This record gives sequence, structure tokens and C-alpha cells, in this order.
Amino acid sequence: MFPFQVKWEVPEAKQTECKNKGKDAEIHCKNYIRVLHTLSDGRMYVCGTNAFDPECDLMEVSIGDGKGKCPFDPFQTYASIMVDDNLYSATSMNFLGSEPVVMRSSSISIRTEFKSYWLNEPNFISMAQVPESKDNSEGDDDKVYLFFNEAALEYDSYSKLMVSRVARVCKGDLGGQRTLQKKWTSFLKARLDCPVLESKLPFTIQDTFLLCEPQVSWKECLFYAVFTQQPHSPALTAVCSYRVADISAVFSKGKYKNPLPVETSYVKWVMYSGDVPSPRPGACIDNEARKQGINQTLDLPDRTLQFVKDRPLMDQAVPPIGVGPLLVQRGAAFSRIVVTRVAAFDDQKYHVAFIGTESGTLVKAVNYDGKMFIIEEVQLFPSREPIKVLKLSEAKGYLYAGSASGAVQMPLATCGRSLSCMDCVLARDPYCGWDQTTSKCIAHLHGQSELIQSVKNGDASLCPATACSSPTPRPSMPATTAACLWSDPPLATTPAWPGRMVPRWPGCR
Repeated sequence: MFPFQVKWEVPEAKQTECKNKGKDAEIHCKNYIRVLHTLSDGRMYVCGTNAFDPECDLMEVSIGDGKGKCPFDPFQTYASIMVDDNLYSATSMNFLGSEPVVMRSSSISIRTEFKSYWLNEPNFISMAQVPESKDNSEGDDDKVYLFFNEAALEYDSYSKLMVSRVARVCKGDLGGQRTLQKKWTSFLKARLDCPVLESKLPFTIQDTFLLCEPQVSWKECLFYAVFTQQPHSPALTAVCSYRVADISAVFSKGKYKNPLPVETSYVKWVMYSGDVPSPRPGACIDNEARKQGINQTLDLPDRTLQFVKDRPLMDQAVPPIGVGPLLVQRGAAFSRIVVTRVAAFDDQKYHVAFIGTESGTLVKAVNYDGKMFIIEEVQLFPSREPIKVLKLSEAKGYLYAGSASGAVQMPLATCGRSLSCMDCVLARDPYCGWDQTTSKCIAHLHGQSELIQSVKNGDASLCPATACSSPTPRPSMPATTAACLWSDPPLATTPAWPGRMVPRWPGCR
């Protein structure tokens, strides 16, 4: 039971206005909460669709215009993040959804241009802040990264081709003095590659997660991302990872795309090979700019601003770590991803990914030296509806998943379902090890010395001779947590280990 409730209902007049615009009274003409962030003073910044007339609220304090902060349509994709109590949002500015915008709402609001070469029919996915000013010898600024799909302008194609993009803006961007007034001077975008040999068309991004190691430079932070194929293509889905330093290098050192008009009034985008103004177009204010007397974006020369206004697209694509995907699978498309670091008994730390799918399952996969293997898959929602939300609470040891109809809480460590040493070791789960004292598969905790675990190799010969029996089927999970579980998915669709059985647990279909 909640300590209090706040009702934010749509007035009858607003619902009537929405219906008169041709929207469904029971589906569209409600108030769907799409943006929810915590401010530094503890208040909540909330935005709702408000029957196709978005509004934002600081709980019960004040209501303000939500256009450009929250989508009109409850089913429209969007992204947002709160940075220093300023909302960064990527959505549409108008009722028809035809004016996409990336905006910072603050005392000095900044947005993108309404030009197709800035944003061309985008589907916004996610945003993340990277503290690139920390211990930066070049005096650079923090960045806000945006991931999205859009219709590509740079390819000659008879049909619309969607490509994945990563864009970024500088936190200290104030816009230009004359050119790009109240517009981003640092908005640059690049294609994001996740190449799969079996596919001729580029994959499109569905979700990202930023993982930064403690006490390690921001350059080594990783973006994990899930991708699916274009419509009318084979049902392949993939996971790729990207180093922030590699993304940054494309923007800070890469070539630009240049629009080149041709005789048929068609614009062809080619690599720009001319002179690049100084300061570098799209760059944040850094020590080099300050040496030239440029201390804020308002001081940038018009030549630099006009260049980035006309050429926001980079020529080079951002490659994934290891050149290709960490994981490729056939079947239900991946929809959401969160990643955490787990210290195993061998004193190594492994990246464990929890991946939601369009069929309501949760995939748990471990990154072993640049290759990701699925170690279990759970059916969270019996109706097999898409997982739309994944949130991780490492402090509580739980994962929270949400769909259109409900939410599920699931423990990160599910060791108790392995009833034998062999089953526990063969699971290769960094969370789990076989305790010889209690003869149980338990969660690995710091300081334990009697656990048997073989994360990299799955070496069951480490188990005592009396325990090396056939793997024991695990009991089904409680109904309040998940419907059922099985171990390694079928060999035809995902990586597994030779000779490993794939038991189905009671209640699974």
C-alpha cells in the first residue's frame, strides 16, 4: 500500500477535444505517464501525454507545457534523462509527430533544427550521460549520448532504409550567437554498426545500457546494445557492445558527410574532404578553444557553426568491440537489456546481461572473453507479451521487469534451482557455486573458500565423485516470481556446450 496517491486525470473538455481530433477515447485520450525523473531536491519531474496535449508537473507544485519533453502519442518512442536538474528529451514537438526534436529544458533551452538531415523520421531509443570532463587533460565537457533509428539519407535506395545512430551533445552547450541561436552547436551523429553475416540489411537498435567500471576512466565505459533485424527479414536478434572512447573518436577525429546536389535535384551524401574550420565543428569548448578566447559556445565563429549546421552526420560508422556481435540468436527479438559486473570465485569479474524479449522471456547471458553465452531463460509473463521495462537493483539483489499488463520481481542469483554439484558447475553462473559443507548451490559471497565453481570452462570434474551424477532438473520458480525456467536454449538457436542436456521444468510448455 502506498503512503499517498496523486491523481492526474484528463479533464472532460480535454478528452472531448482529443476525440474531435480523431483519436480513440478509450486508448489515446487518457493521461499516460511517459517521463519520470528524480530531481536533486527529491521532487519528481513527471510528464504525461494528457490526451495528446502533453504536460509536465513537479508533483503537486506546478504544471508546465510538456511539448518537446513528452510525446503526444502514448505509443510513440521517445527518450529522456535528467542531468543537473535539466531535462534532456528526444520526442516530437507537434500533434502529428512530424517535428522530431532533441531538446534540453533549462533556463537556456536548446534544441535541434527542424531539418531532415538533422533528424529524419527517427525512432528514439535511449539517452545516457558520460562524465567526460573528469580528469580530462584536454578540458573537455561532459556529454549526453542519444541512441535512435532513422531513415538513412546517405544511401541510394528505392525503399526506406532504417539505420541505427548514436548522437551526442555537450552539457555546456548554450547555442550560437547569430547562427544556431538556441540550437545545439554540438549535435553530431554517426551510424552505429552491429554487423551480422547472415543479414544483408543493417540491424536496428532497441535498447542500450551504460556500464562503467568503478575507478576506471570514462573512456573504458561500455554501451551494451540489443538489435533486431529490419521488418520482413529473418528473425535474428543480436547484442553488441561499444567502448565510449571509440564513439568519442569518431566525433572528435572522424570525417564529416557532405551534401552534394546532383542534376536530378537529389542530394547525395559523400565524405567531406575540404578544409575543416577551427575550432572543430561540433566539438565542446575545451582548452584549445579557450586559448583562442572562446570560453562558451556563444563565442564560436559563424564559419564553425554554419559548417556543423549543414553537416551533422559523420562519415565513419562506430564499430562494435571485437568487430562483430557478442551474441546472435534466432527467435523472439531482444527488447531490453541491463548489465552488471559479478565477482566470481576465480577473482575475476564477469559482465552478466539480463535481456528482455518480445515474447516475455528474460535471457541471462555471461560475457566470457568477448563472447556471450546464454546460461538460462525465464518465462516472466505467461501471455508472452513484450518486456518493455528492465531495471536493476544491485543493492537489493533484484531485477524488475515490466510489460503492458504488470511487473515482476526476480532475484539476480537463482542458485537454489541447481540441486547437484554438476548442475551448479555446468550452469557457469558467476553468481553461484557449490558449497561442499552444506551440499547446496549457493550465491557466491566474498570470503567463502569451500565453493566449487568453474565459470570459464564449466569443469564438472571438480565436483566430488559422489556428486558427479546426471544433472538434476531444477524445481519451477514460485508463481509470484516467474512462470518457469530452463537452462541453455536449443543448440540450433544459441551457443551451448557439447553434451549439455536441455531439461524443461514442470509447468513449462
